[in-house]
Amino acid sequence: MRRLIFNADDFGLTAGINRSIVEACSGGVLTSATLMANAPATAGAVELARLHPALSVGCHVVLVDGSPLTDPARLPSLVPHGTSHFRTSLADLTARALTSRLDRDQIESEATAQFRRLQGAGISLTHFDTHKHAHMYPAVLEGLLRAARTCGVPALRNPFEPLQSVYAILSQSRTQWKRSLQTRALRLLRDRFIRLVQRSGLRTTDGTVGIAATGSLNSKRLAHIIEHLPEGTWEFVCHPGYCDQDLRSTQTRLVESRHVELELLTSPDTRSLLERAGILLISYAEL
Repeated sequence: MRRLIFNADDFGLTAGINRSIVEACSGGVLTSATLMANAPATAGAVELARLHPALSVGCHVVLVDGSPLTDPARLPSLVPHGTSHFRTSLADLTARALTSRLDRDQIESEATAQFRRLQGAGISLTHFDTHKHAHMYPAVLEGLLRAARTCGVPALRNPFEPLQSVYAILSQSRTQWKRSLQTRALRLLRDRFIRLVQRSGLRTTDGTVGIAATGSLNSKRLAHIIEHLPEGTWEFVCHPGYCDQDLRSTQTRLVESRHVELELLTSPDTRSLLERAGILLISYAEL
């Protein structure tokens, strides 16, 4: 049995992204999305989520490249002194995570605030993940798991990609070597991730596909990933959107690629591909 969840990140970042997510759900294969609790279009995303109950909604926890809901003065390990924003560099967060300079209690506090913000708006959270996959690091994950248990969030993304998926991207584009090698290196954290999640009692998938293809997904790569999907339950991470002025003004490297992904998610060919491969489409609510 092979089961697949198509989950869109960045719900709430812009109105165009919000619209694309709803369209990919109602007219395509998207089943789930993760919503930013403190983004420019969060209110619009919340309203759309209420109007489209078929969409399974989680929290896209932001700990880098955004603003906290907690008083920044209470988050010195996450927010640089004298500022009100998280660090913008994932490399900086990574260095702090790997050198024990992140406070788990501060992460728990901020994640709890983000979960509660969405739950207070009427969203029944089915799962969570993190912006830029920050929860792959144990120093980040432990505080998030505590917050999820406190808030009753039952599941989370397993951000580790199977080697079959990584090799699929390598076989399609040599320009993706750097990102694919980074993905392989980060798999060294996978065993610790699994142990911590199992200990917490939360649910997760067998892993995530599409990470190495982020920003370069096309129909050929999508087909190759799906055709080589291993047995089990997997998430396909995606970033649909419209390339409008709001998107271009945000701090994201994913611009034109978002519309390509929207077209793939809503293409009848994608659904036919899943049917031919015998892959069952599910949401995080069914995990």
